[in-house]
Amino acid sequence: MCGHGRGKHFCKCQGPRMERFIQPCMLLLLYEKPAHGYELMETLKQFGFGEGADPGLVYRNLRKLEEEGSVESEWETEGAGPAKRLYKVTPGGIKQIHVWSSHIRDNMKKLKHFLDRYEQSFNQEHQ
Repeated sequence: MCGHGRGKHFCKCQGPRMERFIQPCMLLLLYEKPAHGYELMETLKQFGFGEGADPGLVYRNLRKLEEEGSVESEWETEGAGPAKRLYKVTPGGIKQIHVWSSHIRDNMKKLKHFLDRYEQSFNQEHQ
């Protein structure tokens, strides 16, 4: 449930499409600085992923991005504690950031058009 709608309305605003938004966010963060999975979980808060992204979601997407060639990883064994994977974006991942950016920009235009029409329609209704 969310605050959208009235009564006991179940909102589908955060559906599967929003879940995919984690991929461009992760690619951009890894472009800015290679990171471990748990670091990504923390920094994803900056993009609205609550108190940190779900570990399963993060690692599932890291594996998918790695399989696609957008991300690569290597085991980092320096320091105390167990070895950890360090993820970094590849040249293919940088291209994907540009593709996502264009896609997001196009969707923003569509969403703005919807909101403009919504406000126009409902403002007339309440006058």
